[in-house]
Amino acid sequence: MSLGSAVHQKPGQPGRNAGGRGEARPEAMRDEARPARHETEGSGRDDLLAQALARENMVLAWKRVKANRGSAGVDGLSIAETAAYLKTHWPRLREALLDGSYRPQAVRRVQIPKPGGGVRELGIPTVTDRLIQQALLQVLQPKIDPTFSEHSYGFRPYRRAHDAVLMAQRYVQDGYRMVVDVDLEKFFDRVNHDILMDRLSRRVSDRAVLRLIRRYLVAGIMDGGVVTQRYEGTPQGGPLSPLLANVLLDEVDRELEKRGHRFVRYADDCNVYVRSRRAGERVLDGLRRLHLKVNEAKTAVAQATGRKFLGYELWRSAGDRIKCAVARKALETFKQRIREMTRRSGGRSLPEVAERLRTYMPGWKTYFQLAQTPKVFRELDEWLRHRLRALQLKHWRRGTTMYRELLALGASKTDAQRIAANSRRWWHNSRLALNRVMPIAYFDRLGVPRLS
Repeated sequence: MSLGSAVHQKPGQPGRNAGGRGEARPEAMRDEARPARHETEGSGRDDLLAQALARENMVLAWKRVKANRGSAGVDGLSIAETAAYLKTHWPRLREALLDGSYRPQAVRRVQIPKPGGGVRELGIPTVTDRLIQQALLQVLQPKIDPTFSEHSYGFRPYRRAHDAVLMAQRYVQDGYRMVVDVDLEKFFDRVNHDILMDRLSRRVSDRAVLRLIRRYLVAGIMDGGVVTQRYEGTPQGGPLSPLLANVLLDEVDRELEKRGHRFVRYADDCNVYVRSRRAGERVLDGLRRLHLKVNEAKTAVAQATGRKFLGYELWRSAGDRIKCAVARKALETFKQRIREMTRRSGGRSLPEVAERLRTYMPGWKTYFQLAQTPKVFRELDEWLRHRLRALQLKHWRRGTTMYRELLALGASKTDAQRIAANSRRWWHNSRLALNRVMPIAYFDRLGVPRLS
């Protein structure tokens, strides 16, 4: 029996024929919470838990969890192993979910290094719990999302980071040249469960769903084989976490709207645009009075141009037009990643390096497509080709090999002799005559992506 058959079953039926992306994709239309046509199986239109566990919704949820890949939780079961487990255990789990006896397993603590230092803490649920959370998300988000502020962009259907950046650009172009850049300190780790559940209960009346979400909030965290209880926070890593964060932060949005501010919020990154520093300080004081724990080191009232937001920064052109650029920190992160892929000590051939670049650069280019800095992208392309030429010289290593291979590529004897005579100066030699021997078209044939 397939996993699809398992999630199709009703409790106690042994062999009837069931089938995610969890967190959000940066495309124009995120489908992680696209509603399926729910079958409530006679439970009534308002029974959200029955809708979540309906056959078609579960099939869609499994597809997204599987497509999102991800590692195992505390039970050690991969996606494939979970599929095998659910073939026989899903009817029992479904019945436990419906009668309220289901208890989620603890999440596995994972720490991900941040590019600028420090770590981001994730809590990875088991694949089974990711499946259940995804199924809940697909019925809850269509119901809850319309209640959110239009200024909120993070982890919402039909919205993406690009929309937030373009709105910020519009505010600054309209003359709101100061930004209150608010960073909420460890927001996901400090969510008050009682407050969150109170806000959620205003939007969801199904007590079974509320009870299950509360159990996900208080599920323990396993670190080093030891499970500790959790009394606050909603760890990032589960499909429901972004929606729950938006529920809690909607109060901030409404307060800013009530005061008539121009602002953009993406998850826990919030930028408020004002005309003067004094106005910005008043806004910041008001946010502190909402009992938000603000990271003072990262929060500032500053010029909007040059300030990083979602990997971008704004700059002012000669005609006083506000334009987008890749933030300096994001550029350095990109270059560091390229350095790792093109290390001369990696032992990879040029075609192998080109293949690795193709897995990274197109996605990076798509995300930063709003950048209005063609010169920067041209210079990055030149720098990358410089590194690849140096890599090829290192692989040839000896002057005699360089001379032979350069002639085979069509180099003149003079150029081949000049480069081979300085065989250990790979970086220096990767300019000069080698540009003629290995031009842009050479790298195009290898399939090396271009940014410009």
